Amino acid sequence: MPSLLTVLMRAAHLLAASVWVGGSVVYLLAILPGLRLTRASAETAAAVAALFRRLVHVCIGVVLVSGVYLVFDRLSSPAAGTAYVVVLAVKTAAALAMIALALYQAQEARRLAKLRGRLWRLAPRWILARGIVTFVLGAALTGLFEAGLGQ
Repeated sequence: MPSLLTVLMRAAHLLAASVWVGGSVVYLLAILPGLRLTRASAETAAAVAALFRRLVHVCIGVVLVSGVYLVFDRLSSPAAGTAYVVVLAVKTAAALAMIALALYQAQEARRLAKLRGRLWRLAPRWILARGIVTFVLGAALTGLFEAGLGQ
């Protein structure tokens, strides 16, 4: 049975990732279109984006801290075989790409709108796509780990 700390780290990891990815879905599919439909001012749109960015930064911190803990927890178990390690490496790469894009997005937000490049507009979609991939890989990791426990 996992320790209380491990259970709390798993819960924090899943909650932070869910808020980030789920929030990205809501932001891209509801909030941005709503801001456009209501012809919200640039100041309003920037304030909404800043609030979401602040939430994302908290999620990134929680995902990083809990993720590092969980990597060591899982890799210290004999149930983590080669397939588990390979999928974990791919998941980690996808998560780090999300984080890099989010940090890029935050940096670009400080620049004048006319100076932002094409990646500025694409980054939110790429972050969401990698978030979905990361969730699928996380589910695969759970299955691989549980299968390893049964051996």
